[in-house]
Amino acid sequence: MRIDEKICVLYIDDEPNNLLAFQATFRRKYKVLTANSAAEGMGVLTDENVHVIIADQRMPHSTGVEFFQVIRKAHPNPVRMLLTGYTDAEAIVDAINEGEIYRYIKKPWDEIELDNAIKNAYEIYITRDKLNRKVEELQKMNDELNRFVYSTSHDLRSPLASVMGILNLASMEKSVIDPNGYLGMIETCVNKMDTFIQKIIEYYKSIRVEDEFTSIDFRTMLDESIKLVKMQRPDINYILDIDTPVEFVNDQFRISVILDNLISNAVKYQKPTETNPQIEITVKVDEDKASIKIEDNGIGILDQHLNNIFKMFFRSNHTVNGLGIGLYIVKEALTRLGGDISVHSTYGGGTAFYLDIPNYVNKQVNQENS
Repeated sequence: MRIDEKICVLYIDDEPNNLLAFQATFRRKYKVLTANSAAEGMGVLTDENVHVIIADQRMPHSTGVEFFQVIRKAHPNPVRMLLTGYTDAEAIVDAINEGEIYRYIKKPWDEIELDNAIKNAYEIYITRDKLNRKVEELQKMNDELNRFVYSTSHDLRSPLASVMGILNLASMEKSVIDPNGYLGMIETCVNKMDTFIQKIIEYYKSIRVEDEFTSIDFRTMLDESIKLVKMQRPDINYILDIDTPVEFVNDQFRISVILDNLISNAVKYQKPTETNPQIEITVKVDEDKASIKIEDNGIGILDQHLNNIFKMFFRSNHTVNGLGIGLYIVKEALTRLGGDISVHSTYGGGTAFYLDIPNYVNKQVNQENS
């Protein structure tokens, strides 16, 4: 808004005398726009940049509250005030509680009171406008930072791949004498760094890739996830119970990310001395959701750590070679899908994750029919 620009006030009332009185009182202080109906008010909002809206509660075709309910999404920026000449406490309280009006003014209005209310409402408008601009700036900076991290992560993988290739070549040719095992230490560090970079790329894709809803075959997806982690602990027994009487539709990429990370965690946090290590995966699908349980008999999580496990870089057990980002990615992906996750764990006895993920099969059918 320009410094010399007047506060723009839209006054809506079905009584012509009230409109004239308002215009005569405030036209020198503010840019006053008037409308004698909710429909006319909608037209004004479409054509003008309005800062404050004052609407009479009792109008023939629409109450002031109903008018605010209609315009709230299409025109969220103007600050809304309700003018009422009678006591309708329930409607007023409902309007205020739902955040649709800033305040209400009793009719006949007092000039000083109404003038102060308009000024205060405009201050709120300016504050909100500044806040929205800051949010947009922060969002832009966040997007740029994410793109930078993604690009840098990709660039870092090339030299890492070269280092790993040289280490493998030295190992195959046995051309380097390494009595202290330094090459093995280097290889471990390089592999850890590569895993971390892959997780960063995975996280970026999870929050940036557009949703793509397709039919999901849980058995095939789980078989692929298990195949990826079997090399880490081939002795683990996997127990699958998959019940999908109806089709399940959701974002295949994100669900794959969720399952891969949770199964990888279950493998990573198994007890090294466990004689019968196992991971039980249960999937139950209905028309509303998929309920998934992933349970292991691993080392478990301390009670005081349960509230922190979904935070980035938090590690509940530092004896295990983890990065502290997998569960954060799981949570972010689930939030994007509108799903929920909870956890139950007994320290020394294992951990179970419970997921509810919406089934969009009916949404897909409706889109195809529309």
